[in-house]
Amino acid sequence: MISYRATAPADLDRVTSWIVTEPVGWIPADRYLAELAEDMYRPEWTWIAEHDGQVVGRALWWGPKGSPHPVALDCLDVDPAVGDRAAIAAELIRAALAGFPEPVQYEIKVAGGWREDPATSAAVEWRRAAAHAAGLTREVERLQFEWAPADGVPPAAGRLRFAEASDEEFLAVFKRIAEGSLDAQTRANLVAKGVDATAREEMDFYLRAPGKREWWRIAYTREGEVAGMAIASATPYNVNVGYLGVVPEFRGRGYVDEVLAEITRLHAANGESRITATTDLGNAPMAAAFGRAGYRNTEIRINLSNDVQP
Repeated sequence: MISYRATAPADLDRVTSWIVTEPVGWIPADRYLAELAEDMYRPEWTWIAEHDGQVVGRALWWGPKGSPHPVALDCLDVDPAVGDRAAIAAELIRAALAGFPEPVQYEIKVAGGWREDPATSAAVEWRRAAAHAAGLTREVERLQFEWAPADGVPPAAGRLRFAEASDEEFLAVFKRIAEGSLDAQTRANLVAKGVDATAREEMDFYLRAPGKREWWRIAYTREGEVAGMAIASATPYNVNVGYLGVVPEFRGRGYVDEVLAEITRLHAANGESRITATTDLGNAPMAAAFGRAGYRNTEIRINLSNDVQP
C-alpha cells in the first residue's frame, strides 16, 4: 500500500537523494537546499509517496519567501518500478492540494520540439495526466526566452517617450491593455473577475515582485497620448521583462518593439547579463517581438493550474 505525506526535517536526506532521469526540468539537491534555507521550499510543502518504507514519489512545492502557502509545484517524479506513475502522482498532488487554500500551478519544463522526442513526450504525458486528474486542468504552453549582452541592445526608435507615473496611472493602463489581450491568464481572469479586479491583481503581482517600482514606465506618443507601458521586473533568480503592452487603439503600429526595447535597455544599463521573458505559445505577435529584439527561445513550459477563483 502506498501512503502520502508531507515531510519532516528528518526526511531531508531522503528528499535530496532523489534524482530525476527523464528529460524534463527538475530540482537537484543543491538548489533545493539553497532555497530551503531561504524558506522558499519547506518540509511541510515537500510531499512524498512511500511504499514499504521506501520513497517512491516526490513533489516539491515552492512559494515566495514569507508566503503562507506555496504557489507552484516545481518538481514531480515517481519511481517507474511502482507501476502506474500517473495515478500515484495524482494522489500525491491531491494530498498536498487538500491543505492549500489558493490556486496553484505546475510547470513542466522541456526543450523545444518535445513532442517529436519519444522520451520527453512520455515524461510529459504521465505528468500531465496526473495533474489533470488532480484538478490542475487549465493548460497553457508557454515559451521561455532569454537575452544576453551579446544579443545586442536595441536602440531607441524615438517614436515613444517613456516616463514614470503613479500607481493610479499604471492601474488605468493595465485596464486598457487587458482589452483584447492574447494572454491566456488575463483572458481567463477577465471572464472570472472582470477588468477592474484583473488589472488590480496584475499590478499587485508586480508590486510584490523582487523588481524595483522605479523601473516602471508608461509609454507616450509624440502627441502625449498613452500608448502602453513597460514594467521591467525580476524573479528571485534574475531580472525579467515582466509586463508590457500596447493599448488597443495603438496596436499594429510596431510600438511593442519600442516598449520591449525600453525594458531591455533599462536592464542592460544596470549591467545585467541575463534577462528572461515568457509568453504564451498562442501569443504569436509577442513571440515574434522577442525574436526581433534578439531574445532566444530557450525552453517550453507547460503550465497546468486550478481554475481561476472569482
